[in-house]
Amino acid sequence: MVKELQRAIDHQQHIQIIYLGREGQTTMRTLRPMEVTGDRLKAYCLTRKAPRVFVIDNILAVAPAVSSRAV
Repeated sequence: MVKELQRAIDHQQHIQIIYLGREGQTTMRTLRPMEVTGDRLKAYCLTRKAPRVFVIDNILAVAPAVSSRAV
């Protein structure tokens, strides 16, 4: 998981994650990952439009974000 996150940071790619929140609910988020620090991911959450910190162990899945722009 950390390798995929670091790769996205290195290539400045947006990612989509499925995240297990504090209350046990799962959410899908689109992120611009910025930094992995210990067991945390610092990212700008495009879904919430705010900076957020995610516990890496609570990230259930990660995938490249699909661009909505036509190529």
